[in-house]
Amino acid sequence: FFRHGRPGEPVRVMIGMFILKHTYGLSDEGIWNRWVNDPYFQYFTGEEFFQHDLPHERSGMTHWRNRIGDKLDILLAESLRLAHDTGALKKSDLARVTVDTTVQPKNITFPTDAKLLLVAIQQLGKLAKEEGVELRQSYARVAKTAAMMAGRYAHAKQFKRMNGRIKFLRTRLGRVIRDIWRKIEGNEGLRAVFTAPLIKASQIKGQKQRQRGPKLYSWHAPETECIAKGKAHKPYEFGVKVSLTTTNKRCKGGQFILHAKALPGNPYDGHTLAEVLEETEALTGREIERVYVDKGYVGHKAPRPMRVFRSGQKRGVYGQIKKELRRRSAIEPVIGHCKEDGHLDRNYLKGRHGDRINAVMSAVGYNFRLILKWLKALLGKIIAAIWAAMIPFSALRAAS
Repeated sequence: FFRHGRPGEPVRVMIGMFILKHTYGLSDEGIWNRWVNDPYFQYFTGEEFFQHDLPHERSGMTHWRNRIGDKLDILLAESLRLAHDTGALKKSDLARVTVDTTVQPKNITFPTDAKLLLVAIQQLGKLAKEEGVELRQSYARVAKTAAMMAGRYAHAKQFKRMNGRIKFLRTRLGRVIRDIWRKIEGNEGLRAVFTAPLIKASQIKGQKQRQRGPKLYSWHAPETECIAKGKAHKPYEFGVKVSLTTTNKRCKGGQFILHAKALPGNPYDGHTLAEVLEETEALTGREIERVYVDKGYVGHKAPRPMRVFRSGQKRGVYGQIKKELRRRSAIEPVIGHCKEDGHLDRNYLKGRHGDRINAVMSAVGYNFRLILKWLKALLGKIIAAIWAAMIPFSALRAAS
């Protein structure tokens, strides 16, 4: 990765690793463990002889992810090109698309006031110990007990007692914050180390239920947002909104994902449609004629001459358009497969950068799974045709 030191790994190795990881839904450690034992994986990444050792450390995948940035859209375009070359996708299938949004949950615990206050106290105490700042009292033991009792009181619906424990935690966190500010006053080195954690802890201490504006839902992932999609089984989800664009028609190889993008800030769906369609056209190289969306896209700003049809719309819906609009909900199982078979259901990557990468690579993995399924079916048809040509039908009837 640098001019000095060990040279970087070949691009084919790294790209192959990422494709295999998201195609089979493996972790960074899991892909390496399987790569050592699987000759097909090694051949796919460019190896000519079977290797018994890893080419580099697992952390190399993290470094390469940070290095490549937002250029992973190229892999999504390559998956569509491969689908077209194998006959699983036709160029005309790209003209009519379906767009929808979902939530990509972050790898965090369910945020409660007691949990966040406890983590803030523990993290400030840990940092103070590392930097040699002696606190008047760390509250590590009593804070843990108070957080545990708050959870028990909540389970028993004793909310007055629960609020008392939360108030206890909030008071202790305030004492720790003020104590650290006093101890680091006049020391610029310590101020540089403690400023960001203290601001984060102060935000946790001050935030209230139902308050307007951004809130902190995780200490290690401050970019996490609370998104309500109206689901009965999951009223609130904590992560980032993701937009997915698929073909409206089920192609020969399946319903391919044409575009995937993380949308930080929880924007209104209708305000994102114009940008999503513009990027989809740039990625596929095909002009979009019709777009099918759900009722959350009312008031969109999609550019003409694109025609956008919403679920439940009556005006202008007839014939072929009516049939295609009924297929709008076919995007829902695509989202489900990305979450169950891929990594869209839980994002382990750090920061906004990780949100963008995980969304795109989940779509890449889904497309490659469809291509593998299509090639397997195609191979079966070829074998059946060869078998039928070798053995006459009359011989088969006589044998039966």
